[in-house]
Amino acid sequence: MATYRRFDAANRVLHGFLMLSFLGLSATGLPLLFGTSRWAAALAGLLGGIEFAGRLHRLSATVLMLVFLVHLTRVLKQLLLDRDLGVLWGPYSMIPQPRDVVQMVGHFKWFLGLGDRPRFGRYTYWEKFDYWAVFWGMGIIGFSGLLLWFPTVFATLMPGWFFNIALLVHGEEALLAVVFIFTVHFFNTHMRPEKFPMDPVIFTGRLTEHELRDERPDEYDQLAANGGLAAIEVGPSPSWVVPSARIFAAAVVSAGFVVVILIILTLVQGRG
Repeated sequence: MATYRRFDAANRVLHGFLMLSFLGLSATGLPLLFGTSRWAAALAGLLGGIEFAGRLHRLSATVLMLVFLVHLTRVLKQLLLDRDLGVLWGPYSMIPQPRDVVQMVGHFKWFLGLGDRPRFGRYTYWEKFDYWAVFWGMGIIGFSGLLLWFPTVFATLMPGWFFNIALLVHGEEALLAVVFIFTVHFFNTHMRPEKFPMDPVIFTGRLTEHELRDERPDEYDQLAANGGLAAIEVGPSPSWVVPSARIFAAAVVSAGFVVVILIILTLVQGRG
């Protein structure tokens, strides 16, 4: 069976650093946010203490910001230098479009047995939601984090009460991001029946012909019609890649679910 490229090496490397930096931010940020909980104190101890955890937090933040800037640079190059207007609209754009709303409604109807499954293309509506959530996070969490990281610099420009808001926003939005990634994103990516226990595509960059035809029929039909399938056909992944990816993904997903449970228990106990 033929195998086709979905993500190039640069995309996979950027996602790898994005994933590792997010995990680093989560592991070091949660002990600061839930400092009075036993599990948070134990996690901070494993990381070398609160002070060292703070250093790792800032290191992870730096990596994430660099990943974000590199991605923006690649998009701007594609748009301005390569004159590829498909970045802004069309089947290969990450910009939300009317068809995404139609497909989302159709998808929920399919969940309820009220219609057929929509024919998805290159990017689905939930993938676009995940994509733009990163931009929201970089704007809200990233900016508030910079305020807290360099208070003396920003204090010359902003009133003191602004830092209290930044502290609240940074913690609450980061908590929302952690819970979303460890539940909704993990389910959409790895826990769907057709992908369980994981989807290795972000590690291998490859889809089989069966996956491309069944999961993204609009993209498959378009490529088949214009002869584009041959251009993206690649060989199979090395034999060690998928098993290694499965082990790594299983560990991360399991840890994510444990963290979500601990967060929920801590919040419930706090209210009690």
